[in-house]
Amino acid sequence: MKKAALYIRVSTDAQREEGYSIDAQKEMLSAFCVTKKIENYEFFIDGGYTGSNLDRPEMQRLIKEVSENKISAVIVYKLDRLSRSQKDTLYLIEEVLNPKGVDFISMNESMDTSTPLGRLMLGILSAFAQLERENIKERTRMGMKERVKEGYWPGGGRIPYGYDYDSEKGILVPNKDADTVRLIYSLYLDGYPMYKVAKMAGLKYERLAVQILKRKSNAGFITYNGEEYKGRHEPLVSEETYNAAIKMMEERSNKKFTDSEYLLSGMVYCGVCGAKMRYQKWGKRGCKLCCYSLEKNKPYLVKDENCTNEKIWADEVEAAVTEDLLGLSYEISSGEFSEPDIKSVLETKKEQCEKKLKRLYKLFAEGEDDTLLSAINEAKGELKKAEEALNSEKAKLIEQTHINEKRKSLKTLPDTWQYMTNSEKRNIVRSLIDKVTVTKDSVKIDYLF
Repeated sequence: MKKAALYIRVSTDAQREEGYSIDAQKEMLSAFCVTKKIENYEFFIDGGYTGSNLDRPEMQRLIKEVSENKISAVIVYKLDRLSRSQKDTLYLIEEVLNPKGVDFISMNESMDTSTPLGRLMLGILSAFAQLERENIKERTRMGMKERVKEGYWPGGGRIPYGYDYDSEKGILVPNKDADTVRLIYSLYLDGYPMYKVAKMAGLKYERLAVQILKRKSNAGFITYNGEEYKGRHEPLVSEETYNAAIKMMEERSNKKFTDSEYLLSGMVYCGVCGAKMRYQKWGKRGCKLCCYSLEKNKPYLVKDENCTNEKIWADEVEAAVTEDLLGLSYEISSGEFSEPDIKSVLETKKEQCEKKLKRLYKLFAEGEDDTLLSAINEAKGELKKAEEALNSEKAKLIEQTHINEKRKSLKTLPDTWQYMTNSEKRNIVRSLIDKVTVTKDSVKIDYLF
């Protein structure tokens, strides 16, 4: 036969409180069973346990016996004896007791889920609990957004590689792996393929290097709910370096190179009709570059079926490209791009415009005036121009940084080229050259800078 479970709980401090002692609760619960003519019951007593969680031995035994269909009702003197957590109370009633058809009775609150009124009270309790959960969630989300807007790290979740989280200051701080992050950017911008970057940086997987490279937190920003904010933490790389790496990643992903042993595979175009050219085995001598317009098996690549370009020895074109590339590395300036710090000047100008606009808004709030309104509109126009000029300068700096990184990789090329594998040479070429246009008498190289 099923039995009623009379649950009693007292915390260590509450054992001495009048009406909350084990004996007092036992007496009141026993009397209740007599009035309700409940003869088969058993006490479940947790003495000296907090009600803030369900980690109590007799509570766990009660839950187990409910699941085994041994309990018909759970009776407590007061609701907080079951739990002081509203979430746990609802869990016990809705997830543990109700599915097994077990009634719940609290003497003090006159709650009895075996009656329509008791079930109504439970429904109201659940609704208020849900409302409170939503309110807490909303307040937390709004507070977190304001915190992030001020440049503080949102906390929780995964901390970016290369940083630790200072909970007292609320910001990220570089750790011992920060140099590894900087190395990843440096190697990638030097033209190394991602798998090589990962290996040289000591990472187990290539995708880890990709994930690190894409994190804008490395440049001092915080991305929160799809929006970016300037963080208070120390950047591991400059914004220009970050943007240059992302741009290079986009360039590489847009190029559909085949996994080929040939240096210029997928990069050579016919100088007569503009179609692509492919490597074709040509006896023991090696390969020739052949225009796809003269091929019948891939009609979608044909530009002019009457193309007059001849087949050209591939090794001669590769030698010409290599010679030009190495020659260019000797000629290129060793100095980095250097101009007056226009970006800093424009940022100062923008800040001045913003402050001026705020002052005008404040004056207008104190007393509306047509002259002030006109000044506000003029100040808004100045701010817009300052923002446009700053964005334009940032774009120029990104492009110039991208070019400087390519120049940097060119400087060391003469010393390292002969020691590179074919795969490494192909990756360097593809990071520096857009395409190679070939005719019988000429080789034209379009660089990416």
